[in-house]
Amino acid sequence: MSSTEGKHLKAELHKLECHFTWELNKEDLDLTDLLNRLEQHVDFNLGGKVGLAQTYNSLGYVKYHLGSPQDALVFLQKCVEVTREYREKDCDKWLIVPYGNLAWLQYHMKCFSECESYLEKIRGIAQKFPDSALGLHHEVIGEKAWALFKFSRKYYNQAKECFEKALEQDPMDPQWNCGYAFVLNRIESRHSSAPDSPTIKQLRQAVYTNPDNDELKAILALRLAQSKEYDEGEGLMEEALEGSPNAPNVIRYVGKFLRAFGSVDRSIALLKRALEKSPTSAFIHHQLGLCYKSKTTDLKCKGSAGTEIQRLRSQCIYHLDKATELKPGFVIAMTELAVQYSEDGKLDRADELFQQTLQIAKEKNEGLQQLYLHYAEFQQYRRRSLPTAITYYMECLTIDEDTTDGKKSAKHLSKINERQSSKSPGSGRHQRISLRKEAKNAGP
Repeated sequence: MSSTEGKHLKAELHKLECHFTWELNKEDLDLTDLLNRLEQHVDFNLGGKVGLAQTYNSLGYVKYHLGSPQDALVFLQKCVEVTREYREKDCDKWLIVPYGNLAWLQYHMKCFSECESYLEKIRGIAQKFPDSALGLHHEVIGEKAWALFKFSRKYYNQAKECFEKALEQDPMDPQWNCGYAFVLNRIESRHSSAPDSPTIKQLRQAVYTNPDNDELKAILALRLAQSKEYDEGEGLMEEALEGSPNAPNVIRYVGKFLRAFGSVDRSIALLKRALEKSPTSAFIHHQLGLCYKSKTTDLKCKGSAGTEIQRLRSQCIYHLDKATELKPGFVIAMTELAVQYSEDGKLDRADELFQQTLQIAKEKNEGLQQLYLHYAEFQQYRRRSLPTAITYYMECLTIDEDTTDGKKSAKHLSKINERQSSKSPGSGRHQRISLRKEAKNAGP
């Protein structure tokens, strides 16, 4: 191939709509974790044949970046095969993305004639549908939305916009409704779960268009319970569990539902059963850790013996530690693990983990408010460093004062202010200025 031909080929490749052109930056991705999650999707057949084709497509891209181009080729060819099987005659638009990935992969493997062959297939599809650019078809926009959603939480807002565009063209498509519900559930605050919230409305629509999707039912059940709609939530939870009694992705939400609303032992039993099916699930380990934390808190409130509390806390730490080991950078689990080390009296280990988590959370811009609150409490009550505590309470409050964590920080600062006011003369305003000075002198 001449240099002129090579430039022309590369220029055409850059115009394609596929994973290789969607700016899925490697620095934003945890490829090993992504690979594990995608492989679990295949193992548990999540999403049926439609989901399987999407997963094979993504696996091809991930395998290429992990240095296994031949494995990537196999997965992309499987994607084409499954798509043709379930779409039958109406599959052309659904093949735009996998053909684009295959063209790029063959180019990178220096198989230029095969690359040209896939480009020719895409040109044929474009000629068949001349009224719009390939990237404007809802089949392509929706595939892009799923990729953005699955690959990194940094892309959630972009995924949301893509799902909305896809649904404008096909409002009843089950896959786009499902994906839009998932991404809204991740984006919308858990503390704003009203019965008429956008997330609950979309979850209802997604369940309507995906009546056999038990994961959607379990998520909707949890959301309804958070908005005090307990009876409907419990009914959906039982329906989801009956339909998918061994699916970890369903049991994870059902377990969370049961833990949040009083059935902690039943939640532990379900989650342990799920762990047998999916032993490398960081999320299930995380939920188990939170269950044991709940039991520990309950026993402390009842004034039970310290030995039982210690046993339960050890279980909590074990599962949280496994969660962070299986999913490096799991900020929420790392934060809770640091808190539990603090509760266990291992202050140096807790401080070290807090510092690691702060660095990761700032890089990912994830979980910072809750982390600031817990670290401030650690500094105030364990390290007895009031200036540092004030610094992080203020950081927490700055993010959003109307959330639960924001309100807790405001309450802590108010109590500190009251204590300082009672010890020395000066107006409340003077004391608030003093708090800010202390925080500034302590540094972030």
